Amino acid sequence: MSWAHGTTGVADSCAPSQRANLGSDAYTEEVRALLRAGYAVTASDYPGLGTPGMHTYLVGADEGNAVVDIVTAAHQLLPGLGNLWFAVGHSQGGQAALFAAQAPRRTGATRLAGTVAIAPASHLEAMLPGVKASHVPSELSFAFYALAGLSATDTSRTLRSLLGAPAADVALRLLAQCQADGYQALGRLDTEQALPLSTGQLSRIGEQMGAYGDPDRAAISTPVLVIQGQDDHDVPPAWTAAVVQNLRRLGSPATIARTYPGAGHDQVLGQSICDLLAFLNTHAGRTPAPCTPFRTDAG
Repeated sequence: MSWAHGTTGVADSCAPSQRANLGSDAYTEEVRALLRAGYAVTASDYPGLGTPGMHTYLVGADEGNAVVDIVTAAHQLLPGLGNLWFAVGHSQGGQAALFAAQAPRRTGATRLAGTVAIAPASHLEAMLPGVKASHVPSELSFAFYALAGLSATDTSRTLRSLLGAPAADVALRLLAQCQADGYQALGRLDTEQALPLSTGQLSRIGEQMGAYGDPDRAAISTPVLVIQGQDDHDVPPAWTAAVVQNLRRLGSPATIARTYPGAGHDQVLGQSICDLLAFLNTHAGRTPAPCTPFRTDAG
């Protein structure tokens, strides 16, 4: 099982391997459930988290390759591991898992048996306009992370050239912290002023982000389960529904969608765990023991 984590930040200290709870108590519970079910679990930090250089946040191929490559590394450490594996991820990690499913040949002799994408990040072309129009300062964290990821792939674009001066200063401080640590500083920013980009600029940057980060632009040949909380305010349910439709339209043969009424972005992890394990079992995974959904306090 290759577990792909959601957004924790872009600083080296935000790497899940450096955090006692993998960056989120909900992630600890999710991984524990996978371990209890009998899976060996790997968990990549992604490029730039805990390693030199800026984290290529939401750059799908980089994240997906990391999800695949850690499976190869695990087999080198433990040659007795089985040859079938699954990609499972949440939010940023849901996007990463879908990109991993588009690059299964990187694992050599092992075979990807299925993928579970929980509230996957998508529609990157709409992210910056949406944050700017939202007038919700906390949403700027995702915009700043995304622009940092963009600058890591396109050195002609820098935070200072894309943001207003006060926002650039706050963004640089935020990027040195982990998610939620810098929210207090964000509260003093206006989203319109923080992203002083014209409609044309937003469109061009969005196209660039979408080209490298939208996970529904190529068909996936292995089974996919897409999970979404109906009350998710970070990844809109309509976006995830469109991802499923696009994958099916491209010819992905077994793309299943499940939604959970009343579940928020993190709550859906606990509510969906039994369905997740049942899906894995259907596709040659472990036979699930009696399962009880777990509770997450965050929305």
